Amino acid sequence: MKKLAVVAFGGNALLRAGQKGTISEQEANAYDTCTKLLGLIKNDYNLVVTHGNGPQVGNILLQNVAGAKNYGVPEMPLDICGAYSQGFIGYVIEQQLRNVLEANNLERDIITLVTQVLVDKDDPAFSNPTKPIGPYYTTEEAAEIKKDGKTVFAEDPKGRGWRKVVASPKPYRIGNRKSIEKLARDGNIVVSVGGGGIPVFYVEPNKLEGIDAVIDKDLASALLATQIGADEFYVLTDVSNVCINFNKPNEIKLEKLTVNEAKKLLAEGQFTEGSMAPKVRACIQFVENGGKEAIITEASQLHVAGSGTRIYLG
Repeated sequence: MKKLAVVAFGGNALLRAGQKGTISEQEANAYDTCTKLLGLIKNDYNLVVTHGNGPQVGNILLQNVAGAKNYGVPEMPLDICGAYSQGFIGYVIEQQLRNVLEANNLERDIITLVTQVLVDKDDPAFSNPTKPIGPYYTTEEAAEIKKDGKTVFAEDPKGRGWRKVVASPKPYRIGNRKSIEKLARDGNIVVSVGGGGIPVFYVEPNKLEGIDAVIDKDLASALLATQIGADEFYVLTDVSNVCINFNKPNEIKLEKLTVNEAKKLLAEGQFTEGSMAPKVRACIQFVENGGKEAIITEASQLHVAGSGTRIYLG
């Protein structure tokens, strides 16, 4: 049986530091990132690709606010904006990966699925929202919006104003996971769980509803990998390896880590929250739940045998 791998694209797969985010920039970046999948494709892997959406959904929220303020267009909630972003990013990845395949005389169908992910409405994260989203507001603007009794704001530590903050709950179930697995095992490349998926919950039995929240994309990708029985889970980032003492004179690149070793380094604070720590946790989650191996590496190293940091049960 062919190996099934989930590959989680990093944030720079579409948008890189210093760029404005034009569609031509994002298409060029997507093409470059998709070329890195050729090694797995030529080795006949079945693939599911996931991706982030932070800058893109942020821009959608800005457009949302501007449209409401200047033209009276009804604002859409965060779950709808997330769905917008999944659709357009999936389209860009699908098209650029098709271009890569055709340039290399390869044929695979590529299918993008807008993905809902179940969360628990009683998750403690909803009592302590911390994930900033959308535009910056003045003190007066934030105070006015807060009158709705639902919106929570946090002051930007760099003094740029106030931003809405939402919860980052734990993902529990990936929507359409059986179809994702079947499509992938049939040889199609599936683009799914964009931006961690659209958070949904049961507002009452048998009735799903979207909720203002942001799911960590790496945790959602790891959950997807587990729920479709993937053999390998790749987390692509902008460094070749996980390191201890990162950016210090005594920095050490790590090639292999057991789950217990990774947990110990996490507890010691070796990995930064908002950067490497959630990626390591996602890999631990995948391996502890039956995955064979998780690899964190830079996209250009994806095709290199033995590259990156490999996390295994030990």
